[in-house]
Amino acid sequence: MKKPKTFELMLCALFAALSAILSQIVIPIGPVPVSFTHVSIFVAAGLLGMKYGTLSQVVYVLLGAMGVPVFAGFTGGMGIVVGPTGGFIIGYIVCAFIVGLIAGRFGTSVKALIPAMCAGWVATYALGLAWFMHYTNLSLVAALPFAMLPFIPGDIVKTILSVILINRLHPVVKNMMINKT
Repeated sequence: MKKPKTFELMLCALFAALSAILSQIVIPIGPVPVSFTHVSIFVAAGLLGMKYGTLSQVVYVLLGAMGVPVFAGFTGGMGIVVGPTGGFIIGYIVCAFIVGLIAGRFGTSVKALIPAMCAGWVATYALGLAWFMHYTNLSLVAALPFAMLPFIPGDIVKTILSVILINRLHPVVKNMMINKT
């Protein structure tokens, strides 16, 4: 088994912290708030790849589950993870895995990142909606206006912002990884 590299682990911690920070930028529109957490998820996966991008989100979710107030509204604890937004929070990990996998295989061009991020959104919404429906006892049609439809315009903006950030930062991070490891 390969020993993890210190620089990559430092970047995992950085992106876990960035997720905590961006989750505080919220627009409360109902039981599921609009947050900017996906920007850090996408950028972590695009820059660090599947393994370390996913690890950064595992760290973020575990910190929150242990009670550190890293989730939206400075909340934390297992009550949040098993509450109405818990499926979305778990979806962050799956999203990072999928985006990192696709970016690792096809690169960080716009043509690769847009479909990767769309797949990440699908995974996040699939888990989030399924859990939200279970938690609230709503049908899919009844849950969509609360947990998906209002978020799509912002998701498009977050996707575009993430693609721009990855393309700007990728050469810098790649160079740092080569020179620091």
